[in-house]
Amino acid sequence: MKVVITGGAGFIGFRLVKRLLEVGELTGPDGNKQAIDAVTLFDVCEPLDQPQKEGVTIKAVTGDISNGATVRDLIDRDDISVFHLASVVSGGGEKDFDLAMRVNLDGGRHIMEAVRARAGQPRLVIASSIATFGGMHMTNIVGDMTKQTPQTTYGITKAISELLINDYTRKGFLDGRSARLPTVIIRPGKPNAAASSFASAVFREPLTGVDYIVPVPETTPMPILGYRAIVEGLIHLHELHSDQLGDDRGVGLPSHTVTAGDMIQAVTSFDSNRRLGKITVQPDPFIVDIVKTWPPDAEWHRAQSLSFPVDGGLNEIIGNFIEDYLDA
Repeated sequence: MKVVITGGAGFIGFRLVKRLLEVGELTGPDGNKQAIDAVTLFDVCEPLDQPQKEGVTIKAVTGDISNGATVRDLIDRDDISVFHLASVVSGGGEKDFDLAMRVNLDGGRHIMEAVRARAGQPRLVIASSIATFGGMHMTNIVGDMTKQTPQTTYGITKAISELLINDYTRKGFLDGRSARLPTVIIRPGKPNAAASSFASAVFREPLTGVDYIVPVPETTPMPILGYRAIVEGLIHLHELHSDQLGDDRGVGLPSHTVTAGDMIQAVTSFDSNRRLGKITVQPDPFIVDIVKTWPPDAEWHRAQSLSFPVDGGLNEIIGNFIEDYLDA
């Protein structure tokens, strides 16, 4: 079978393809395990690296996801599964409404329509976000049964995509699943335009000897999960039998709720024998105004009942990051 990953040059997309090549197979549209023989990584830019595996054709394709013809060319087989991760992130979406709508909403529709055009009911996993929650009536602890009233353009596009996945699946057009992600840490490389980017930078920069200014108060809470568990969760969601999800195809992935102060404490006390960069706190009103619209805590009873993987928390996540990116 073929696997298409949009956002394939990104952090999670790249780790996902590496893990899929290790696994070697997924459940196909016919309900049976099928060997992965082709992978397409689609993004606006080329990946910095491209995994290789004997017997698997791996191709990187660049293009604009808001172009329907481009997307249809990607999804060119019936024995296919798609992981749709491409997105304009939170901070970028607030600064450019039209771009967020074109990429997140129109691009998502193009993916769904291209999968719909294939025979059978191929599985489509999309990455949603905890940013779908918000508003004046948001409870302190959100979960799969909480009403979604997002307060960012990014969150709006994700909430709409979740509803579309439900309806495309109800109609029998495809077998869709939405993974509602907490903040993913620790991202390597340079900060991106996500308002949550600080949640990775507060670890990444000090661990590489770079000073860092945290743009939110230390009391700021945030549900987080490490990247290894995120990747395993995406694959686990793909592999669930459709009946286990029913008519609500969205699942909030497991998370740990920590504050910015907890993050600072974890990295400064971690025994890594590294010279740490200095950490200071200086709230940025633009970032603070976005982050305060997000839920401070989350429950994940449904994910637990469906046996989703979860990591051990901040110390384990820091150790994984050092192993994968600093010592590698």
